Amino acid sequence: MRLLLFLIFFQYAMNNVKTHSASNPNIILMMADDLGIGDLGCYGNRTLRTPNIDRLAEEGVTLTQHIAASPLCTPSRAAFLTGRYPIRSGMAAFSRVGVFLFSASSGGLPSEEITFSKLLKQRGYTTALIGKWHLGMNCESSNDFCHHPLSHGFDYFYGLTVTNFRDCKPGQGSVFLKGIQKSLFIPIQIAGITLVSLAVVQYIGLLKIPFQALGCCLLLAAISLAGLIFFFYHFRHLNCFLMRDHEIIQQPLSYENLTERLTKEAVQFMERNTDEPFLLVLSYLHVHTALYASKNFRGKSKHGLYGDAVEEMDWSVGGKSMNWEGGIRVPGLLRWSGVIQAGAYIDEPTSNMDIFPTVVKVAEAQLPSDRIIDGHDLMPLLQGKVTRSKHEFIFHYCNAYLNAVRWHPVNSESVWKVFFFTPNFSPEDSNGCYDSHVCFCHDGFITWHDPPLLFDLSRDPEEKVPLTPQTESSFYEILRVIHLAVDNHTRTLHAVPDQLSWDNLIWKPWLQLCCSSLFQSCYCDYDSEWNLLEVHSG
Repeated sequence: MRLLLFLIFFQYAMNNVKTHSASNPNIILMMADDLGIGDLGCYGNRTLRTPNIDRLAEEGVTLTQHIAASPLCTPSRAAFLTGRYPIRSGMAAFSRVGVFLFSASSGGLPSEEITFSKLLKQRGYTTALIGKWHLGMNCESSNDFCHHPLSHGFDYFYGLTVTNFRDCKPGQGSVFLKGIQKSLFIPIQIAGITLVSLAVVQYIGLLKIPFQALGCCLLLAAISLAGLIFFFYHFRHLNCFLMRDHEIIQQPLSYENLTERLTKEAVQFMERNTDEPFLLVLSYLHVHTALYASKNFRGKSKHGLYGDAVEEMDWSVGGKSMNWEGGIRVPGLLRWSGVIQAGAYIDEPTSNMDIFPTVVKVAEAQLPSDRIIDGHDLMPLLQGKVTRSKHEFIFHYCNAYLNAVRWHPVNSESVWKVFFFTPNFSPEDSNGCYDSHVCFCHDGFITWHDPPLLFDLSRDPEEKVPLTPQTESSFYEILRVIHLAVDNHTRTLHAVPDQLSWDNLIWKPWLQLCCSSLFQSCYCDYDSEWNLLEVHSG
């Protein structure tokens, strides 16, 4: 599962950064992968040291009911940038795979989508994304960059286009192979057996197929199989690389001092843009696997490499697919000195989709009027002008399938959550998601519930005890209201191209980027050379 953390600074000045007017403050957004809500000191953890993040909570607002739009990276990031449910942009999968696996896939965030970075750029902001993207890169050629961050309103990009797979770090195993072997291994076996059988039948004369046609089929099959073997063998070189804008600067990716490099890029971006307002999105690779930590943090925490990674991410601040609360309820901290009350807690439901309208309105840009924006401006809530969230209903998707709904009724403290289906998550269940670390959303991997499971998160945040008509007198009335909300929501959805279809997901050799020849294993390390030159020149 993937968890996202959103830390927002609205600030007028930071060290040498010049002060701007209240209508165009500098904006820094930080997010982290797979960070649990219980991993930070400000959310109650007493064994991991996160003093810088905790200080943000002391100086700003802590959101206790902050929800990611999806427990998976790709759809959640699409929602974050656009303020819309991922299914509206085609970024929620109908297939088993819910994220982009390859840098050389053709799917991605459609150019028709409007990101907050596009709108702020129109307002004169200089914009940068540093870290993880995971929303696609190319469409038809290896240099059209139709889905690249620079095509979605960012002036500068330094980071990874896909994600931090275990496969990218030697010795960490392969979540990638575990996740797809059930999907690909059997079809490849069937295709291979079929082709061999055809060749044998042709040879003994039981089937008259023109030799040229059979030879062509066998050749195509052999080329395809060879391509797959080549890709898997060279996965780390082909899929794990670091880019600056449109150029690959390190292939394969090195984890050595990576968080320090990301932090350094972020600081230098701010220092380069002291004369105009800027938007910086710092998207950490921490603490998604493969886990890593720099030398200064390795072995220092009480929780092994995971704890080391969390503490390193905290240091930098001073500078996976189902919708249980553990998969979507995430830390959310917001700070704007002098504007947002320090040390406040907000227990109302909020969403990562709220970042879009909040940032756009703070920068006094115009919200698009030609599409539904599912997020809501957080500023009235953050400033205490209102006490209720505008999110009466929040819809939770498992890929493109509506999995659950939460309802926070007006004039009620209850937060109801209904599950239409849940994952088969058990070590004994071969069709579950325990062994593969991936929860699928299809029949055979899930259990449907009729009537749906009902929880009151205000009393049972861990979703331990489903309510029944005997334990909750309003059981059927709650379900009736939620079903009506689902019907109304469904009517607002329209068919859009599926960006995560198999055709868009598969590896396409002609889209593969290499900083050297493909047959030289795609190797370069300009980033380390750049750092060494800088050290020597200093």
